[in-house]
Parts: sequence; C-alpha cells; structure tokens
Amino acid sequence: MCSSLVLGIESSCDETAAAVVDDGFRIHSNVISSQVDIHHPYGGVVPELASRHHVLNIVPVVDAALASAGVSLDRLQGVAVTAGPGLVGALLVGLQFAKSLAFVTGVPLVAADHLMAHLEAPFLDQADGGPSFPHICLLASGGHTLIGLRRSPFDLEVLGATRDDAAGEAFDKVAKMLGLGYPGGQVIDDHASRGDPAAVRFPRALRGRGVWDFSFSGLKTAVKQHLARQGPPGDASGLADLCASFQEAVVDVLVERVRQAVDHTALRQIVVAGGVAANTRLRAVLDQEAERSGWRLFVAPRILCTDNAAMVAVVGHRHLAAGRLADLAQNAVSSWSGRPG
Repeated sequence: MCSSLVLGIESSCDETAAAVVDDGFRIHSNVISSQVDIHHPYGGVVPELASRHHVLNIVPVVDAALASAGVSLDRLQGVAVTAGPGLVGALLVGLQFAKSLAFVTGVPLVAADHLMAHLEAPFLDQADGGPSFPHICLLASGGHTLIGLRRSPFDLEVLGATRDDAAGEAFDKVAKMLGLGYPGGQVIDDHASRGDPAAVRFPRALRGRGVWDFSFSGLKTAVKQHLARQGPPGDASGLADLCASFQEAVVDVLVERVRQAVDHTALRQIVVAGGVAANTRLRAVLDQEAERSGWRLFVAPRILCTDNAAMVAVVGHRHLAAGRLADLAQNAVSSWSGRPG
C-alpha cells in the first residue's frame, strides 16, 4: 500500500510534466511533454508559445501521469507544483491548475522552488534514500549554475553562482552560432564525442583561489571571435574539434568548482543535477575525479536532469513532512530569491 503519494506538476519553461512519487523517492509515473519541436525554428524558447502549449497539454499530461501510476485523486497526500523561477506565463499554467486541483479535492498544496527541485533528482529511485546531508551540490542548467553546501533539505548555502550566462545557456548560444539548432547541449555533446578537446584553447573565466562564481559569457564571445577569425569549420572533423574544445572549457570550470568546494568543506559527498549534468564529458570527468579522490558521487539519471515533475514531487514530500504548505494566494515567481523553499 502506497503511504505518501504526491503528484508533482512542472511547467516552468518548455516542458509540461506531471509525476506521481511515493515516499519522496519511488517514481510511479513520470510524464513529460516536450516543446523542443515548437521552439526549434526560433533557436530558443518563445515564452508566449510555451504558455499556450502548456494550456493545451496540462490536463492530458496530468491525466496520463495519474493513469500510468494507477492512482486516483482521492489517494493523493499532496500536490506539488513549480512556483518559480521560470517564465511567468508558463509557471502560471501549472500553478493555477494545481491550485484548482487542491481547492476541489482538499489535497494539500506545496509550492516548489525549481532549483531546489533539480537538487532532489539524485534522490529518486535510490533504495537507500540516496545522498545524505550535508553534501556539496552542483547545479548546472539552462538558466542557472551554482555550487553550494546543502546542510539539510531546507538549508542551502550558495558558495558561488553564475554572473552572466548559465552553462546550459552557453551551450545553446554556441550551438546557434554553429548552426546546430536548439537545444544545443545534446548536439554539441554528440559532435564533441568525435573531437579533440585540446584543438582550440578557449578561456576559463574566474579562476583562482577564493573565487566561487561562474562566468560563461566570455567563453561564448571567444567562440564568436574564433569563428570571425577562422570562419566556420570546413568539415565534420573541424566542427567536432570546436565543439569538444568549447565543451572542455565548460567542464573544466564546473569540475574545478567542485574540487574547490571539497577542499573548502572537507565533504566528500557530491550531488550533481540540472540539464548540463546530462553531458557525457562532465559525467565522465566527475566519475574519474570521484574514483581518484574518493568522492561519493550522485548524478541524476539523464531523464531526470532536464525539467521533470518527479523532482517537484520530492520537494512536495519534504514540505508536507515539515508542514510547509502553500495557500491559494500563492503566485508565480520569475527569478530565484536565493532562499531555498
């Protein structure tokens, strides 16, 4: 018998998602409707189009999640929904739907922080409960990049964050420069797997002892300047080398921050999440470093690196257990406050 069923709902950007999770880690269903094909012609997410398609998809996606889990509304202990950060119009679709559902059924409502939800993804489907607290966490996604010390589910100390472009944003923009389309992360990863990461020496910004923040806008500009000087790659080999060199610059900085955090905190447990955590090279370098340095590494499965509702349901489980509920006045929040919640 399921003991703590939570319905998660996610609509912060270009995925409409719903999931049913039990006891904060066991996934019963995880349905994701992607809008990649819709936004691909524009080279990025068009907020108005995203909102419209969330309106069209929210009901069938939630229905599919409940049906796949074999769960009726009266068996839910809570409904958790992403309240921010994200695109306000997109967030409001999921939020208003969740509030309506909570009002009609009387099921408790939880407002989830999207960034904190990503950090919960490595806990899912872990029989032993996954990571323990405290631990170092690296979040690298399309909209945010941060390194932090997470002492408890509700206590995150941000050691450093991006000052400009997030890591995933840099992948998307460089892919657009190279004519590779949107989204850029997977296509660059694919090309880079056949290239030489030392072919082009791109800069690694904000390096040095005591520096915690990230900056990827300069790297993006360096790629643009390289293309202006050298022209576009003349063949598949040149494209692969360029992608591999750019990717290596991003990975170097991300892994360096993790090493710094290990030295700073003396912790050896690392949690890595967010869309960029799906990157093949990042995962490989982190695995090598973990084996060499004795880290205990938890990286979210690839399907849970990108936006999904299972991670939102984990936040719901934690908030319900702590009595941290939202009310029907809950609004969407476009930017991150830096306060876990």
